[in-house]
Amino acid sequence: MVVTAPFRAQVLAWLHDHVPAPRLQHILRVEALAAEWAGVHGLEVEEAAQAGLLHDLAKYFPPQRLLELARQGNVPIDAVTQAHPHLLHADVSALIAHQTFGVENPQILEAIRDHTLGRPGMGPLSCVVFLADALEPGRGQTPELEALRHLVPRDLYAATWKTCDLLLKSLLSHPRLVHPRTLETRNWALQRALAAAGMAE
Repeated sequence: MVVTAPFRAQVLAWLHDHVPAPRLQHILRVEALAAEWAGVHGLEVEEAAQAGLLHDLAKYFPPQRLLELARQGNVPIDAVTQAHPHLLHADVSALIAHQTFGVENPQILEAIRDHTLGRPGMGPLSCVVFLADALEPGRGQTPELEALRHLVPRDLYAATWKTCDLLLKSLLSHPRLVHPRTLETRNWALQRALAAAGMAE
């Protein structure tokens, strides 16, 4: 599905009413970066742009609304997401993309669902959106981030593994719960990267 000008204008109008201006700027940066990296990896640029545009629809929904919509949409709620419902915003954003904006492309919906925690076995488009969300320029200009941005065009799975490492490092430096999907995604991406390089663990 091409991100037509009317569709994009509709989504932007909705976002203007549902997210603060700094978050909207983040979304636009993710949209642009996801499209750029999709092109580098031979993926559908318009699909990446659309997933980037829609990835944070539910970011500012209140916790109880996230839990309610997740239950209605049969999204699994575990102990970590029950304690921290904001982690459900990716899954709920995919529900909103489908229900409110009529998005039916399964790869786009998957990329929206997986942009926060990742998912073992996720497709290349999901990896691109996951990385664009984590590494867009507004996240900072540290040497670690810059190295990861340079890695993405060369090796999608190594970039996913090492971005998970960086996210886990940040989480473990605070007294925060870590969702097991982030670690599972890291291990899966590591295995893919090592296999592609012809290396054994």
